[in-house]
Amino acid sequence: MDIIGRFGSKVVYIVACIIAFLWALPLIWVVIVSLKPSGSLLGAGQWLTPPFSFGNYVHVLTSAPVLLWLWNSLLVSFITTLFVILLSSLAAFPFSLYRFPGYRFLFWLILAGIMIPGEAILIPLYILFRDMNLLDTFSSLVLPVIAVPFGLILLKQFFDGLPKELYEAAKMDGCGIYRMLFTITLPLSRPALAALGIFTFLGTWKEFLWPFIAITSANKMTVPIGIPYFNAGFTVDYTIPMAANVIVSIPVIIVFLIFQKQIIKGISFTGIK
Repeated sequence: MDIIGRFGSKVVYIVACIIAFLWALPLIWVVIVSLKPSGSLLGAGQWLTPPFSFGNYVHVLTSAPVLLWLWNSLLVSFITTLFVILLSSLAAFPFSLYRFPGYRFLFWLILAGIMIPGEAILIPLYILFRDMNLLDTFSSLVLPVIAVPFGLILLKQFFDGLPKELYEAAKMDGCGIYRMLFTITLPLSRPALAALGIFTFLGTWKEFLWPFIAITSANKMTVPIGIPYFNAGFTVDYTIPMAANVIVSIPVIIVFLIFQKQIIKGISFTGIK
């Protein structure tokens, strides 16, 4: 049985390595193509043959504000994540701790917001921000997404599982609602906060449709709209666009490598909930 078990574990390991290689193959192809000189032939097998050069990266960094787009994406994603965590916590805590009049109706109304696709509110959202003179600003990228039903529901479900005796003891000691939130609830809710923060950051980072409509200035573009804007000038040559794609993928890969355990825990946590 031990021999069969060891053989089975080796087979699973080999299969997992093959699947991981297949998932990584497009990324490997992008990196290799980005190192080919501009105008190189990219037929079958030709993308593996030398020469290779970093000239495409120099060209991208000197001919387009890629680093500025990266900074814009990081800034917008970071600020949005902070606001989503803060507002979702402030909204979820009373829903979990109290049963006020209209509680169920209001909760189901917020829950129904998840079923409304973002495309359905693009026109009224555009008119609203146009009338407020906020189009083509970073505020137009942050404000529409800082109050999300998903964050409230996720944190409420987690808050519901915390022992109510903690709040009763805190009330007896004269602890107010905000102190209970920031000294008891949030420190105990780090897995839920990490899951919400990671999903919010990655979702904001890759958002395309609304930033494409709201932003028109090149110096305010984020990565998802800046890179297509840059790649539009290259209809045949794939090497330079691939170099740009590699550059803007580095921050996301770094975030994944640093927070991979939290991402996995967050996926399993949200799946259970």
